[in-house]
Amino acid sequence: MIDIKITNQALNIADCLEVAHDLGSGGTATFIGTVRNRTKEKPVVRLEFECYQTMAIKEMQKIADAAAALFSVRNIVVHHRVGILYPGDAAVIIVVNDGHREAVFDACRYIIDTLKQKVPIWKKEIFEDGDEWVSAHP
Repeated sequence: MIDIKITNQALNIADCLEVAHDLGSGGTATFIGTVRNRTKEKPVVRLEFECYQTMAIKEMQKIADAAAALFSVRNIVVHHRVGILYPGDAAVIIVVNDGHREAVFDACRYIIDTLKQKVPIWKKEIFEDGDEWVSAHP
């Protein structure tokens, strides 16, 4: 099972865990990427995420499919938030589960690392004294 979502609503880890729940899986790894309150010693007021949604969903699906094949995991949830986020808000949640812990840890890391490299989601950091776009991806 693979569940991919991009939303402007708050992300909820309990919802993601429920979607991935599988009595046949003994190991679950999660990654929650949250908005920091500082970058390079500058206070962060908020972040603004934008994306090319159709392409982002397709790329996230490709990444999840690849992770499932590479690491032989059964269940993957990848939810990413767009819009305005504040320090402490979850920007991305990844849940991977299967029977073995090593595979779920490796798959989870692969998904977040590849997502940051390939998915067309852009992040603007807003500071008290200005703003800046951060790299090509989150």
